[in-house]
Amino acid sequence: MQGLTEFLPISSTAHLRIVPAFFGWPDPGAAFTAVVQLGTMAAVLLYFRHDLWRIARAWLRSLRDPEHRRELDARMGWYILLGTIPIGIFGLIFKDQIETGARNLYLIGSMLIVLGVVLWVADRVGRRTRTLEQINGTDGVVIGLAQALALIPGVSRSGSTISAGLFREFDRPSAARYSFLLSVPAVVLSGLFELRHIGGGSHQAGAGAVIIATVVAFVVGYASIAFLLRYLVRHTMLVFVIYRVALGAVVIALVAGGAIS
Repeated sequence: MQGLTEFLPISSTAHLRIVPAFFGWPDPGAAFTAVVQLGTMAAVLLYFRHDLWRIARAWLRSLRDPEHRRELDARMGWYILLGTIPIGIFGLIFKDQIETGARNLYLIGSMLIVLGVVLWVADRVGRRTRTLEQINGTDGVVIGLAQALALIPGVSRSGSTISAGLFREFDRPSAARYSFLLSVPAVVLSGLFELRHIGGGSHQAGAGAVIIATVVAFVVGYASIAFLLRYLVRHTMLVFVIYRVALGAVVIALVAGGAIS
């Protein structure tokens, strides 16, 4: 489930909360979610290894020689770092709420619907005239702030950042590609930070389960990246919008009816 939903704009965190609820399993916890995301992040690192290596080298060159800061890859490195700051700050400030109250299924169902509507509007009004070669500092800040919204389960990191990219008039593949690249520092740091919690508490997943889930998430996540980038070349976001709204409505109805809790 993590591999399928991390890169599609439908919220992996929501699914890792909803699926156990459907089966009557206890919530494995925010720590499990964060660490299993390292599997899908490994998929990003492998899939975009050439891009990331080129960006890292250009960024390091820009530290030594300011003239190199005008290069696209160097600018991408700076924008990725800039866009990671908001989610890092808000993640630390609201750490307790993220791990407890924010995992409420009413909230998750509502956010699935709300972000679904936002994604639909972004796909409709965005002119899709820009590519990543035209990215600037304002884009980096706006998309970085949108990524911070993904701390709320149900929002979706890829959904919020792709929406922001579309509002900034990027074409769909460019918005998705930058969303994946931007996610690398935030997810790696979050997963490493939460490793200390794995195996603790009566409702926490054990180390063995985490390892299995992380490996499976890596394999399925790699396939999901390839699928989404190909899909967005010729298709709109409508299928994801419909899925989000339908799932959110089902979750809210089931919680209200006492079928899940």
